[in-house]
Amino acid sequence: MRLEGEATLEPLPIPHRLNCLEGTMAKYIGQRVKRTEDPRLIKGLAHYVDDIRLPDTLHVVFLRSIYAHARITKIDSDEATKAPGVVAVFTGRDIGDRIGPVPCASALEGLKVPDHRPLARDKVYFVGHPIAAVVATDPYLARDAVDLITVDYEELPAVVDAEEAAKSGSPVIHEQFGDNIAYRLTAGEGDIDAALASADRVIRQRIVNQRLAPVAMEPRGVLARYLPGEGELTIWSSTQIPHLLRTQLALMLGIPENKLRVIAPEVGGGFGSKLNVYGEEALLGWISMQLGKPVKWIETRRENLQATIHGRGQVGEIEIGCKNDGTVTGLRYNVIADLGAYLQLLTPAIPTLTGLMLSGSYKIPAIQINVTAVFTNKMATDAYRGAGRPEATYVVERAMDLVAAELGLDPVEVRRKNFPKPEEFPFKTATGLFYDSGNYEAALNKALEISDYAKLREEQRRARDQGRLIGIGVSSYVEICALGPSQAMPAGGWESATVRIEPTGKVTILTGASPHGQGQETSFAQIAADELGVDINDVTVIHGDTSIVQYGIGTFGSRATAVGGTAVLKAIEKLKEKINRIAAHLLGTDASLVAFSEGRFSIREAKRAAAAGEVTAAGPPEPKPNGKKSVSLKDVALAAHLAKDLPPDMEPGLSATYFFEPKNFTFPFGTHIVVVEIDRETGDVKFLRYVAVDDCGKVINPMLVEGQIQGGIAQSIGQALYEEVVYDEQGQLVTGSLMDYAVPRAHMIPRFELDRTETPTDVNPLGIKGVGEAGTIGATPAIVGAIIDALAPFGVHHLDMPIKPETIWRIVNRS
Repeated sequence: MRLEGEATLEPLPIPHRLNCLEGTMAKYIGQRVKRTEDPRLIKGLAHYVDDIRLPDTLHVVFLRSIYAHARITKIDSDEATKAPGVVAVFTGRDIGDRIGPVPCASALEGLKVPDHRPLARDKVYFVGHPIAAVVATDPYLARDAVDLITVDYEELPAVVDAEEAAKSGSPVIHEQFGDNIAYRLTAGEGDIDAALASADRVIRQRIVNQRLAPVAMEPRGVLARYLPGEGELTIWSSTQIPHLLRTQLALMLGIPENKLRVIAPEVGGGFGSKLNVYGEEALLGWISMQLGKPVKWIETRRENLQATIHGRGQVGEIEIGCKNDGTVTGLRYNVIADLGAYLQLLTPAIPTLTGLMLSGSYKIPAIQINVTAVFTNKMATDAYRGAGRPEATYVVERAMDLVAAELGLDPVEVRRKNFPKPEEFPFKTATGLFYDSGNYEAALNKALEISDYAKLREEQRRARDQGRLIGIGVSSYVEICALGPSQAMPAGGWESATVRIEPTGKVTILTGASPHGQGQETSFAQIAADELGVDINDVTVIHGDTSIVQYGIGTFGSRATAVGGTAVLKAIEKLKEKINRIAAHLLGTDASLVAFSEGRFSIREAKRAAAAGEVTAAGPPEPKPNGKKSVSLKDVALAAHLAKDLPPDMEPGLSATYFFEPKNFTFPFGTHIVVVEIDRETGDVKFLRYVAVDDCGKVINPMLVEGQIQGGIAQSIGQALYEEVVYDEQGQLVTGSLMDYAVPRAHMIPRFELDRTETPTDVNPLGIKGVGEAGTIGATPAIVGAIIDALAPFGVHHLDMPIKPETIWRIVNRS
């Protein structure tokens, strides 16, 4: 089970300074500050949805489809209704249209959107499709009652294979559409046919990015409470997007948005799986409105694997053209994207993100992606850590390795030859993006230096002479982060922050971001502490409650600090002018004469002589102070709230709100180098080295950066070697528990050698780019590349993930 990236603990101070109040040196930014949110988590004092106890809470358990594709001819819930503790049983036909469809925010030309409701009505189209909800006084009584419901099904042919789903004559899931094609899309720039025709060689390879389950540590959970007197509905949900969820639930339930409150307590890992609006969230709210009591549903692990979104699910073919010296002329990717049985919030958008990032770290003059997105009788796919970008990086990095193998060149040199130079940034790609800043060769060189690449290659040659199977894999990646601006987003691309200084001088930050493991309670406090010259423990960060926090967009796409943290900084900057004016008033001088140091405001020493009456080159004498030598931020805060001694026409209080709209995405990058050894007897893969050099722009907290990278690499190891969601030909989920779905364990994770370069962005004043998905994006092709390199003596140029020991053993031991 997974939580978001963990942090390491060894101290390594890195000096850094933002635009702090004049005279205040950074004490926290750039430092390895331990996460302030961790003590409550480590001690078991945090609150997840299931920890919230309300009087008279009822419990919901779902009856879910056992078939992948079937018509529902009859549902008999009479026995369940009579069961002990049962309060109500609801089916899709009971609800009718009183709850709107599960929303899809993507708007693509020609997109077909099925009318998917929280409970199936006449038909089910994936195993795990909810059919009925049993409400009881106890979750175990509800579970027992579910078994008393009988459903008569008319089983229909299931379509599970995405390539088969795209064919004419395949069983059709949504009859109103006539086929299983959700949409087709062609995108890219440059003349791809001419680019491939001009190449000395064109290499083709089938590429699979298999379905994955996010497997967050905590499954989903919902608690809903309706207060009929006030007409107010409160929903606690383990969501990454509390404000967006509130808006969508208000539309689904037909209630005023300002009568709906969403609270995201501890989420327990998300990875994009909780960046969604699920039918269960709306249904729990509706049931509470019908019964007038709180109702709770806590997802089981089997439900999580069946009915929480899956990730990846692309089957494609790459064509890459190159000159004999390794220069790439063009890249085409024809891909079939498995969307599953219906569309969740961002389902159709994920393959388009793959298309946007197909240039990778390279100058590729012509790129084309041809997407055929299909419905299958499986759970919907959607955003999973990286959301389309790991697929793109895997495609382009495998392509570069294939070019190197075809030409007999070192994969490092092929990459180096095709990098844009630092002076070419902002760099326009053939997919229509403008990369903000980059120095890809610097990151590559640093990774080569740390790994001692030349020595590794020499050791590999000697090992092969001894019969050992050593492989070295290289991946140079770039990703798209800090998701915004609004014009490029299904929802807004901005983020909000309110910074408030209390009468006692304590600082409160209300952020529209909703962190769930990324550590923004710490990094935002670091920004505020340095900007305002206070102790980090005097800063409290509040998030995830739509009735307390101003509207925000949420946490996903490595945007929370780059966009949300910038909103915090800008809100503080709005406060600075007022703080200085009040301090100057209390000191009896002009704001331009005020200096700030060690938490106190005073008159600049250079100006005191002038204030005392000495004539300077600057002009006439300045006003004399009122006798006070200095005032503290606490003094200023108290004065602002007491409002007895403020400058004329100044409103009381110290609070500022800022909505930051970025002008572009940011584009972090890096190089990962992996060394593996293959056991000839078992086919097992052993990691000998793992070197990662990442560049996420300026760094607020190195511990948080490293924690995110470590967690991301671990998930890539899972995809490369162990994980895949498997359905059989009838659409039954074979990997329906953690006994079957192979998440890597701690002993399977190697020691990471992490370092970084620092190339700031000008997209935001912090200079930061984001890092939450970097590990997952950069790691997978490096791991696969190392295995392929180890198997090169056997003529292997490509293997699809997960690369299992059995597959390797058969290659090594075939006669």
